[in-house]
Amino acid sequence: MKALPRLFTLLLLVLLSACAGTGGDKVRQSALSEYGAAIRWGEFDRAQEFVDPIHRAEHPITELDRERFKLIQVSGYEVKHASATADGLQQTVEIRVINKLTQSERTLTDRQTWRWDEAGKRFWLMSGLPDFSQP
Repeated sequence: MKALPRLFTLLLLVLLSACAGTGGDKVRQSALSEYGAAIRWGEFDRAQEFVDPIHRAEHPITELDRERFKLIQVSGYEVKHASATADGLQQTVEIRVINKLTQSERTLTDRQTWRWDEAGKRFWLMSGLPDFSQP
């Protein structure tokens, strides 16, 4: 009879830990989906909000970047590989970009590093926005 309360407590702990994991997965998936949508729709100022504040301050969007953004149309955004790390995740994304002037499409690979911010309960992109200037 004494084992029943212990069993109930153990079961409750297992359920709580499972719920906590699911919540973290939802936060991660939401951040990655929202960031990907911002890139797909060319909303680079919105995408910049996902970038780690320290990295953002050190690498602000310049006027040259803004002019480049006007000349491109993102035609595809596909996650090729994702893996968990000790404090976040690594993700490799293939981005297809059309040059609006030449109508030529090119593909670039964006290697993303995301970190979990325990205090803020959110993920931050540590690697910055994709480099659309690469050939």
